[in-house]
Amino acid sequence: MPCEELLCVSDEMGETDMAPGGELNKKPESDYYGDGLNNANNCFNLDMDDEEEPINFYQVESDQIIYQPRRKKAKMIGRYLMGDLLGEGSYGKVKEVLDSETLRRLAVKIFKKRKLRRIPNGEQNVQREIRLLKRLSHKNVIQLVNVMSNEEKQKLYIVMEYCVGGLQDLLESTPNNKFPIWQAHGYFCQLIDGLEYLHSQGIIHKDIKPGNLLLTTDGTLKISDLGVAEVPVRALDHFAEDDTCQTSQGSPAFQAPEIANGLYSFSGFKVDVWSSGVTLYNITTGKYPFEGESIFKLFENIGKGEFSIPDEIDALLEGMLDKEPNNRFTLQRVRHHDWVKKKHSKNLEYVSIPPSPSGDEYRSMSVIPYLDNLHYGFIDDSEEEFITERQLNEQQQLLDANANNTTEREKTSTIEEKKHKKSTSCMNVRKLSTCKQS
Repeated sequence: MPCEELLCVSDEMGETDMAPGGELNKKPESDYYGDGLNNANNCFNLDMDDEEEPINFYQVESDQIIYQPRRKKAKMIGRYLMGDLLGEGSYGKVKEVLDSETLRRLAVKIFKKRKLRRIPNGEQNVQREIRLLKRLSHKNVIQLVNVMSNEEKQKLYIVMEYCVGGLQDLLESTPNNKFPIWQAHGYFCQLIDGLEYLHSQGIIHKDIKPGNLLLTTDGTLKISDLGVAEVPVRALDHFAEDDTCQTSQGSPAFQAPEIANGLYSFSGFKVDVWSSGVTLYNITTGKYPFEGESIFKLFENIGKGEFSIPDEIDALLEGMLDKEPNNRFTLQRVRHHDWVKKKHSKNLEYVSIPPSPSGDEYRSMSVIPYLDNLHYGFIDDSEEEFITERQLNEQQQLLDANANNTTEREKTSTIEEKKHKKSTSCMNVRKLSTCKQS
């Protein structure tokens, strides 16, 4: 049956237009395009009601899908050369940058001011974080390097020290979503160091969790995201106690019972101790001490304060997760606890930072291609390189095969390789699941 209409679906391959006669109209900004689609033999028809016209789909072979790599075009923001995207959140996105004067590897948070205005307390939280970070300097607290603003584009740039990932990324890369005790102990001690420093400056973080704990290339933990932090004695009531807070915007699973029960005011220092205890519980067990089908059920369970504790750290967690704030451990008492002071044996393998989204296990600098474009951008760009989807899959299979061979050589002491040994592995290339056999 002849194909009268072609319906094109847009996903990662860019937007397309539907055209009569089976022709594919491709918008110029797309990186992908199809070729050889006017083949009636590859046309599928979906039977519709008699009153509706049939919809036809084409089957496209992998060697007909062509990928055109996006060229790395250099972009400077002040003295900083922009690199690849590191992450994206509700407030904005984070990119890697290179300081052109010091050659220091950094990261920049990019905020759109219009978007911040649509988020409740968005602008206030960002400005609060900037004010607090300007006065802080500690090895376990994220360092602010520079703040820039582009009024014409209505963008705000916060330049900070570079981190390769966070505890949440590491947890999600492990089979059981937890760390070996000795590794969790190291992170927890660094968390306590950084939190003690914040409290010494009169700052209540109020949102301690693995997602806000970042790691540098040498494994140093950095407390980040002070957007909801408070300095109670200055910001709230001058007649209140030093750490009395009256608001909370933290993550529900890490909230203390006094917040879950709706108390009007509470001790900010003890709230940070509680969330640190939940964090310790999470990174050592892969679970949360309190869960619920809804936020109301979650808060009900938190308010009851009933949970099971691992034997090895039961005494510490019982003190940190005491539902009575007055009986809850202080940071000083946590620091001097036997479990914290103990040197734990490294009986399990270290959980390392997972590879970047591009597959780079070393997390190399992403600004190198942009540097090349910045200094050698005069090279003729008319010679565009293209690669088919099939070739892309074959290249990925070759890379995976080499990686598997390297892993096998590291695990065995045998010099001779088993040439006829077959193994099957699966991979995911641009949301296309394929398998290879080597």
